[in-house]
Amino acid sequence: MPEFRVRSTLPFPPSRVWAWHAAPGALERLLPPWDAPRVVSRTGTGLGDARVEMRMGPEPFAVTWVAQHHDAVEGLEFSDRAERGPFAAWDHRHRVDPAPGGGCVLTDHIQWALPRGLGAVGEPFVTRILERMFAFRHQRTREDLTMHDAHPPLRIAVSGASGLIGAQLVAFLTGGGHTVHRLVRRAPEAGDIAWDPARGTIDAAALEGVDAVVHLAGESVAGRWTDSRRAAIRESRVAGTALLARTLAGLSRPPRVFVSASAVGWYGHDRGEAELDEDSTAGTGFLAEVCRAWEAAADPARDGGIRVVHPRIGVVLSARGGALAQMLTPARMGGGGPIGTGRQRLSWIALDDVLGALLHCIVADVRGPVNLVAPNPVAQATFARTLGHVLHRPAVVPLPAFAVRAAFGAMGEEILLGGQRVLPRRLEASGYRFLRPTLEEALRFELGMP
Repeated sequence: MPEFRVRSTLPFPPSRVWAWHAAPGALERLLPPWDAPRVVSRTGTGLGDARVEMRMGPEPFAVTWVAQHHDAVEGLEFSDRAERGPFAAWDHRHRVDPAPGGGCVLTDHIQWALPRGLGAVGEPFVTRILERMFAFRHQRTREDLTMHDAHPPLRIAVSGASGLIGAQLVAFLTGGGHTVHRLVRRAPEAGDIAWDPARGTIDAAALEGVDAVVHLAGESVAGRWTDSRRAAIRESRVAGTALLARTLAGLSRPPRVFVSASAVGWYGHDRGEAELDEDSTAGTGFLAEVCRAWEAAADPARDGGIRVVHPRIGVVLSARGGALAQMLTPARMGGGGPIGTGRQRLSWIALDDVLGALLHCIVADVRGPVNLVAPNPVAQATFARTLGHVLHRPAVVPLPAFAVRAAFGAMGEEILLGGQRVLPRRLEASGYRFLRPTLEEALRFELGMP
């Protein structure tokens, strides 16, 4: 049976690395984003008996993978065996041993077999897949532990916890030992907090004593902006923020910090080559108007003495969803050329840096607007060329401006044809260090293209 083994030395005690793997969010953090993974269900209570069902790959071609954990030795090792999936056999052992000079050695050892008749052809292909996957997993483990290493555990409430950023933020925070309460509109499960911004209701008592609230909820801005769509985009942000701000200000034990999301749309949709930071003037356009109202809705919390931070988030790069995921199919077909003139600036940020920066906003002494963008914004044509280079595809087929306007109307005009050169000056000045400050390294990590 073929075997694959990879080891990394980490500067953390074995108990810390074991605890990170045992945390509820570890699986979501370890699944490679380029496989479009979704956890369908999980049962069991720990690394020794958990059973997880996942779907991997885009629908309708996704593959179901069912893994059963077994043979856990507390603080040392655990294993998972595939009960269903593309392999005829799969057994994966995770082991954490003390390193001679301090820290630990993390070892992943996989024994696997392909279905009959595919072995000779498929083994080199599988080996390459495993090399990509475990390079990602070991880097992700090191980076998450490093970002959490200096911070004590907190109680944190998160809205928008099922979204692209929110789902990974919850997994990231629980891996760091924080207790996370999701604000949910459905019937709450254990640890959840019920709220309904449209009805103006929230379980205020459940928020008493939390250390921080991260508010990410809001209607997607993608799609053609009809009058009703504009109203939904604005109302979902303003009403939810206002409800939270009033509620937090009225608590007997309010949080120390309210991190209420905003966006770089605050700066307007076409600012050319002007360098924009947190002291720059507001721009014009629908998104700029929404962002001003969105941030102002947090005033009751500010007036109540709570430290309020507005992370103005740029274009988030993740293969799991959002703009990058939508670009991948045309880019892989050679159709990822410039949009419009291609000169408009794209202020982007890697998803992992969004998570790290949100934690930084919680624990650091920052307040007011903080730009969550990488320090190297690029022209859209440069973005297209870089993505094509990473994917080994040409990036020559353009998307003309008239086609964008015809297909998307005002949304296309502001988001796709407009741009801003936004810089993270307040974030960097407060001590945040980017994991992936350049576009190519961000794309390579997210797409598993070392």
